[in-house]
Amino acid sequence: MREQLQAIEKEALEKIANANDTKTLQDIKVTYLGKKGSLTSVLRGMGKLSKEERPVVGELANQVREKITTTLEEKGEKLEQIALEKQLEKEAIDVTLPGRPVKIGGPHLLTKVIEEIEDLFIGMGFEVREGPEVETDFYNFESLNLPKNHPARDMQDTFFISNELLMRTQTSPVQARTMREYGGNKPVKMISPGKVYRRDTDDATHSHQFTQIEGLYVDKHVRMSDLKGILDTFAKKMYGEDREIRLRPSFFPFTEPSVEMDISCKVCHGDGCSVCKGSGWIEILGAGMVHPNVLSMAGYNPEVYSGFAFGMGPERIAMLKYGINDIRQFYTNDIRFLKQYHNA
Repeated sequence: MREQLQAIEKEALEKIANANDTKTLQDIKVTYLGKKGSLTSVLRGMGKLSKEERPVVGELANQVREKITTTLEEKGEKLEQIALEKQLEKEAIDVTLPGRPVKIGGPHLLTKVIEEIEDLFIGMGFEVREGPEVETDFYNFESLNLPKNHPARDMQDTFFISNELLMRTQTSPVQARTMREYGGNKPVKMISPGKVYRRDTDDATHSHQFTQIEGLYVDKHVRMSDLKGILDTFAKKMYGEDREIRLRPSFFPFTEPSVEMDISCKVCHGDGCSVCKGSGWIEILGAGMVHPNVLSMAGYNPEVYSGFAFGMGPERIAMLKYGINDIRQFYTNDIRFLKQYHNA
């Protein structure tokens, strides 16, 4: 039996030495150490040995088992290390190769202009307020001195959802909501940026969806001169300290008196050119003193409170600031156009 054990050990160790993968090692383990393995079969015959031989053979059998087990483990670790090295070599990354350039995006030009305008007015004490884009007829029209069947409603072709619901045609409803929220006895100083919608034919200067920023200041003793000072500051900060403004009489149902604001042409500085169509001035926004009816409907006493409002289109502001001649370029997502203004 000793010879059998020694033969098993020698044979097993030779096979382990010649094994080239872990599967072969597992097969060897089963062949020699498994329940039906060679070593187990030999040990089952120990009952036939004398009492004196059993301890000696048993010790030898344990030594053979331990030797085979240890050798299997060592060879298994070696094969795993070799496999790992091959995998690392196969998956190696050459860090000296030049990397692929990563294109970094940036804010949309229109977003940048809106944020610039917001920062400017926040610096003058205005707060930014937002409201729903699906609006009621009351807040979009009636609360702004545009009762049903008012002819001025035709100035704003509207997307109606129902008789009382519509896509807002302006951000002025946010002003009406804010005044009513303040209860008619608290000053209001706010701007309301956001998307608006009108049934219009898209062309170089018109879009069915565009953005607006409207401003409102209501308090005691607010005057037209305050409005002019705010708008003059806005024009100089946005377009340069050399820009001049002028206010022309106009009409809006929610302001009285109403004005259009022009800025001096940056190309000809007021002398007249093709850009300003020879006038020396370019129209930029509408404004005026808040109509007493609007104040009353919001709960403010027009005998005590007064205010001014203004409205501008960020698209137009951007077009004049950067010399863009087609409003559709803001919405077509042409990367060639947009990338020009990453550092604007």
